Amino acid sequence: MTGTPDRRTLLRGAVATAERLPAQAAPGPSLTALGSTLLDPTALYFVSYDGLVNNNAFQKNALLTHQGYQYAVWYAGDRNATVARRPLNAGSWEAVTVGHRLRVDDSHNVICAGVSPADGRLHLVMDAHSSGYTYVKSVAGLLTSPESHPWRADRFEAPQDSLDGVRLTTAFTYPQFLVSPSGALQLSYRRGVSGNGEAALAEYAEGRWRDLGAWSSAAGTYRTAHGTSAARSLYLHGLDYGPDGVLHVFGTWREQSGAVTRGADLTNHDTVYVRSTDRGRTWRNAAGGVVGTTGGSPVSVSSPGLVVDPLGPDHALMNQESQAVDSAGRPHALISHVPGRFGPCVPRYVAGRIAHARPFHVWRDQAGEWHKTELPFPLESSQRSPLAFDAYDNAYAVLPYGRIAAASAAGAWRDWTMLYDGRAELNAFGEVVIDQTRLAVDGVLSILYQERSSGTTPSPLRVLDFALPR
Repeated sequence: MTGTPDRRTLLRGAVATAERLPAQAAPGPSLTALGSTLLDPTALYFVSYDGLVNNNAFQKNALLTHQGYQYAVWYAGDRNATVARRPLNAGSWEAVTVGHRLRVDDSHNVICAGVSPADGRLHLVMDAHSSGYTYVKSVAGLLTSPESHPWRADRFEAPQDSLDGVRLTTAFTYPQFLVSPSGALQLSYRRGVSGNGEAALAEYAEGRWRDLGAWSSAAGTYRTAHGTSAARSLYLHGLDYGPDGVLHVFGTWREQSGAVTRGADLTNHDTVYVRSTDRGRTWRNAAGGVVGTTGGSPVSVSSPGLVVDPLGPDHALMNQESQAVDSAGRPHALISHVPGRFGPCVPRYVAGRIAHARPFHVWRDQAGEWHKTELPFPLESSQRSPLAFDAYDNAYAVLPYGRIAAASAAGAWRDWTMLYDGRAELNAFGEVVIDQTRLAVDGVLSILYQERSSGTTPSPLRVLDFALPR
């Protein structure tokens, strides 16, 4: 390791030389507040798994921008699944319900939204945690010609328990939508349960859904000095296509057996990375070696060359944190864990993270070297932080409670500073959601957050906007 050990570190103990950036990339990170809008004064509120069902950073997408409009999804205080839209930069939203009510108080049962560009439909998958799911889609053209469609409940088809007859699994969790370079809408999901599940993909093209199958495996043996585990799940930090069409995925393994650690609730280990050059059909490690195929021979804990930041399960590593790809196609991840300087083992996951967890930025340069930098801010939370980039590849980490830290591309993302601390002003519960799709459209960072409440008392759900350098 080089630099100040408890502030900045480099993976593999190498000293990295910052990549040269053109002079015109001079603008550093900055924020210009554009104001906030109210989505719902009484959104559903309950705390489960230390989170809220309307604000999980791994949702892709709770906020979505397409063709000049922004869309938001959430559960209202009466548990109704709700969808709203507004023209970009408008101060008010139109909201409708789509005929489904949240079944259980489980913060994993999020609503995720995606758009199929070819037919202009909005797709929603919701209300699942190792269970069945609910799927709703809009009429064709709703998102490609929004001015031609009044925003009414009849613009959405009836809820289904399958994808137009394609039944994926009865143990469904963590839906995430993304659009492939071919224009197909893809749905990532887990089939199985925590510690014994598989990452899988489905795809919507030419008006039809198809299940592509699993691409990660629960099988294999993982050993530590404390014990052994024979099953696990790969938890994804996200799925993102780069400008060259390469699909990037970071993740962590969660073991089924707690025998692999000395602490309680600690089974997450290692940051891993895979990529695909054929829209998620074939998976390669960072060196380019094939390590798995979707619907065939899946990626496993035994696959070579996956681990880019080794870390045992004793350090309360967060699963499903965040990732992004910059304009040069370099993959980046934001991870968080308790550094070893606070002890060899975290006794309890949540308490340990609140007391000592730190966020870290992990990225791969164009020469193939991996870098890791500790952000100089304690999380003071057990929760996740989304990652985003502006037009100049400056990085922004939206930390719990609405704090925004940033680092410059010109400084090789080693100069993290706090640009905004909204803890007192926002009264945000903790984890927030950002609109990744809007940044490329108008350089605005939209943040969805819910105000802290108590018990099950509903609270306001808001969207806060900042202009980034363009």
